[in-house]
Amino acid sequence: MTLNTRSILLIPRLAMFLKAMEFYGLKEVPGIENNPQIIRFFKDIGYTWIKDDETAWCSCFINWLAKECSCQKSGKLDARSWLKTGRDIKYPALGDVVIFWRESSESWKGHVGLFISQDEKNIYTLGGNQDNMVCIKPYSKSQLLGFRSLEYV
Repeated sequence: MTLNTRSILLIPRLAMFLKAMEFYGLKEVPGIENNPQIIRFFKDIGYTWIKDDETAWCSCFINWLAKECSCQKSGKLDARSWLKTGRDIKYPALGDVVIFWRESSESWKGHVGLFISQDEKNIYTLGGNQDNMVCIKPYSKSQLLGFRSLEYV
């Protein structure tokens, strides 16, 4: 059964979390084949020229979730674009957007997902393109760039 988050009055972050969970375990296809659902995410948010699941898709997935749940979107494929979307928050709740740096804090590269929880060392994030799939994965707190709260549009 597919949850229609548009018909339920939910806090935006919870709507996005529930929608993301519908795709838990979705994986890239190794080799020359591609997962058609991942390609559909790109197409649905306007990136029709992307034809493979090897293209970094973490921001694509979060933009797709935001679109499906009628929330604010960054509209871009770079993870750091989410630093300018929504409202900056210090204390995230389940489903808020979390942004990390990759390679170095000065690099343009990053990762974006949905906040699940945290402990002393890690922030647990639900997202796409985490080990080439939709899953929950820990990221070091030392790589945190910020948390964002999204609103309905």
